[in-house]
Amino acid sequence: MILVTGATGYIGRHLVSRLVDQGERPRCLVRNLSRAANILPAGAGKVEFVKGDTTSPASLETAMQGIDTIVHTAFITADHKQSTGNHYEETNVQGTANLVKAAKNAGVKRIIELSGLGTKPDKPGSYMQGRYLAEQMLKESGLDWTIIEPSVLFGKGAPFIKGLTDLIRTSPVVPLIGGGKVMFQPIYVEDVVTVIIKVLQDPERTRNKTYIIGGPAYYSFTQVIDLLLQAMHKQRIKVPAPTPLVSPSITLPTCKASNATLALRPCLSPPSCRNKEYK
Repeated sequence: MILVTGATGYIGRHLVSRLVDQGERPRCLVRNLSRAANILPAGAGKVEFVKGDTTSPASLETAMQGIDTIVHTAFITADHKQSTGNHYEETNVQGTANLVKAAKNAGVKRIIELSGLGTKPDKPGSYMQGRYLAEQMLKESGLDWTIIEPSVLFGKGAPFIKGLTDLIRTSPVVPLIGGGKVMFQPIYVEDVVTVIIKVLQDPERTRNKTYIIGGPAYYSFTQVIDLLLQAMHKQRIKVPAPTPLVSPSITLPTCKASNATLALRPCLSPPSCRNKEYK
């Protein structure tokens, strides 16, 4: 049986819907049962809800019963500011530690972790350091693991796109990250779900590997803004801005090296990736 953490999040909800469409009945770890029932395909026992949180170790015991694989998507992403009860360290680091410990105690065989493109060591307490630590503790857990590092997502309601469209709607001036030359390789959320499904279906071949994934095309930040302005029928003043001065809500990881499309490319020691594709 599959347990999905962060099931009501952006990737989580798309994954749960796909699993249900394929005849699976995933178990979903959720904080709010009524909200989850409104977001996820809950009719006719299509999914199983367990109320809990990765930051609450006691709630994980029930969630782990009968589980052999966990898809861990319960992370606070960089586009969300920290708030009461939602801290990078508490959720991304300690939450993952709690999950790994509970999984080992319950005899879970495997965890698939949704990380982010360009994850690397950083300053203690920073968002990036937290994501790095979450990857490292999974790799050192003794469990079978797979880590997926997607580029920025697009799709209806995608945080990256929504953050930019909100900015365009509310501001007469749009700052251009890195002078507008920063490159992105956006990937459609349903393509990320396809990658997760492929990993679930082939545990032996994907065991203990990291996959860096991006869409089929590169876009500069200026190109992204121009496409959105065109789609929204808006005109805005575009002003070059150094990356450190831009709001965290739109300072998302960029893609510099990966040219993966929908295929998976194992990266055993990032950023040195193999050329062999997983199909």
